[in-house]
Amino acid sequence: MLTLNKISKKIGSRILFEDVTATFNAKNRYGLTGPNGAGKSTLLKIMMGLEEPTSGSVTLPSRIGFLRQNIEDFAKNKVIDTVIMGNDRLWNTLTERELLYEKEMTDEIGMRLGDLEEIVADEDGYTAESDAEILLIGMGIPAEFHGKELGSVPTDFQFRVMLCQALFGNPEALLLDEPTNHLDLESITWLENFLHNFNGTLIVVSHDRHFLNSVTTNIADIDYDTIIIYSGNYDEMIVAKTSVRDRSESENKSKEKKISQLQDFVSRFGAGSRASQVQSRLREINKLQPQDLKKSNIERPYIRFIPGDIQPGKIVLTADEISKSYDEPVITDFSCEIMRGDKIGVIGANGRGKTTLLKMLAQAISPDSGEVKKGHQVDIGYFSQNHNDVIDKSKKIEAFDWLKTQKTKAYDQDIRGVLGKMLFAGDDAFKEISKLSGGETARLILAKLILLENNVLILDEPNNHLDLESVSALSWGLEEFKGTAIVASHDRDLIGNFATKIIAFEKDGIHIFDGNLEEYLATRV
Repeated sequence: MLTLNKISKKIGSRILFEDVTATFNAKNRYGLTGPNGAGKSTLLKIMMGLEEPTSGSVTLPSRIGFLRQNIEDFAKNKVIDTVIMGNDRLWNTLTERELLYEKEMTDEIGMRLGDLEEIVADEDGYTAESDAEILLIGMGIPAEFHGKELGSVPTDFQFRVMLCQALFGNPEALLLDEPTNHLDLESITWLENFLHNFNGTLIVVSHDRHFLNSVTTNIADIDYDTIIIYSGNYDEMIVAKTSVRDRSESENKSKEKKISQLQDFVSRFGAGSRASQVQSRLREINKLQPQDLKKSNIERPYIRFIPGDIQPGKIVLTADEISKSYDEPVITDFSCEIMRGDKIGVIGANGRGKTTLLKMLAQAISPDSGEVKKGHQVDIGYFSQNHNDVIDKSKKIEAFDWLKTQKTKAYDQDIRGVLGKMLFAGDDAFKEISKLSGGETARLILAKLILLENNVLILDEPNNHLDLESVSALSWGLEEFKGTAIVASHDRDLIGNFATKIIAFEKDGIHIFDGNLEEYLATRV
């Protein structure tokens, strides 16, 4: 059990949450939701003791696992040791035991070693390495990496090791901030199964709607300056929350109508002989005052990609025997034809070449051999996974002016209109791009694609940094898009909703499948 006791958090004049008391029970799996900036990560840090609340306190179980973000602090440690460090008591005991064994044996050291062995037994230390290996293999990290220093293994593996560290040691509570980042579909499925069997308290932040719906039994939603806990998964929370809000608004409208009728009576007979009836109506008016509904902080951008008037040819892109190597071959002799109107989802583990393929198709890089040909009148809009490829944040330029440079002939009202749809309302349109968050930067790049009206979109992990509402809006925008879309993502809802073809990077090669994600996954069982 984990309890928040009258927790408040203010940043400057802004209130994230105020006087919140909530209990998170064992065997329940809570999704912590709210838009970007609502305070989800801040609340997790308060729970972990990494950040102080403005007021209030947190009561934690004795053993808690959390997903650390300070990977660099573990760079010199072996992968297997980094995982075992998830149990502080065990790791400190093992470290002290090793130091004592290096010293000359005395009665005092012998007594202390006996005490330490008891702790090792209590913490299942004699199976620690095998337990850690099971977690690492489940996360798709091969055995040959387990003895290497963390800093020497691929970056996506480093994130997976930190997740294994959080899961290690049978914690009573798990706090996970975006655990599916850097995981492929197979690893996400493994994690879902692990969490289903977890008997402690789980609190997870994720922008992966499918993951939240699969894992959670409850949703703790940060909104209205507080935290409201709903039963059920994310989709069920949205239905319940919308229903409560609609009912409150409906009740307010009914009250306002009734008040209007009563006030009309008071106006007509206030100076007449029906004084007692007028007073009765006035008392009723006071009782009927509508509830002051706080404004929800949930906002959804309006994403709609409309291709311009230029119609491309039937074949929009052809890859002919393309290959690309860096230190090792990434893509070898790959060929495909992409037709006008294709909606293609690109899936697969990190490091297998998805980004490389998209860059070659977008003609951001050239293949080492082979050729990528653009079809007649093809106009490509490209969203790079690395936002810095698109927006140079070292420049002191405002969002409005940057977007204006992308289409200099656009009218100012068109620029403001697109920015407004992407939640850059009012003065937000004039934020310096250097000060934009990851989510704001992603939305600004999407605003550019909306403005340019490309007939082919190539998007590499566009959902990274976006909140759940923005990912839903992006999914809808891709479904409605009348052009050609090629999108790489680990988000199953996003790919599942729009893609009618799949390019899958698997261990045995690159597969092209004519069908949706669900149909493709069914062939891999």
